[in-house]
Amino acid sequence: MWIYEKKLQFPVKITQPDGRMAKIILSQFGGPDGELAASIRYLSQKFTMVTPEAKATLNDIATEELAHLEMVGAMVHQLTQGLSKDDIIASGLDPYYVDHGLAVYPASAAGVPFTASYVQSKGDPITDLYEDMAAEQKARSTYEYLIDMAEDPAVLAPLRFLREREIVHFQRFGEALDIARDYLNQQHYFFIQKNGCNTK
Repeated sequence: MWIYEKKLQFPVKITQPDGRMAKIILSQFGGPDGELAASIRYLSQKFTMVTPEAKATLNDIATEELAHLEMVGAMVHQLTQGLSKDDIIASGLDPYYVDHGLAVYPASAAGVPFTASYVQSKGDPITDLYEDMAAEQKARSTYEYLIDMAEDPAVLAPLRFLREREIVHFQRFGEALDIARDYLNQQHYFFIQKNGCNTK
């Protein structure tokens, strides 16, 4: 069960339309390393986690990713408000506009619609937690690339906040991995140890 608070996790108050930024920020809404894929991935993986701590971590971060999805959607929406026909064409949003108007639609910056193939859930807690750590690093990289492309302080502030949260998530998944690995080793599963490989 979730309790929804009717405000964004971090304020998004963009007043200057920018179709170019809207087009590339959209990737963190519905792209391969975006917030929608992350939230579904973690909500799916939590069911096969082996410790309460790991399950709770996945549930908590999945919930926060939904909050980030809302933030990214708000950014895309605000960046497209007031765009003229010429602005839409100049920013390369015209193919998107033909299909979706100025709605926020889950797709990548390249225009590829969201697909469940972005979501991995293997059922092995070690595999899944390594996947999650990699996913958070990919999201961090994407936010850094978006920050490189942005100039408006009202765009930069939420992007920087989101980047920092990806770093925290990476750290929390690392902690969950240690807990899961210790539990499985006690149960005589021989996974990779912190200092090398157990070959017994």
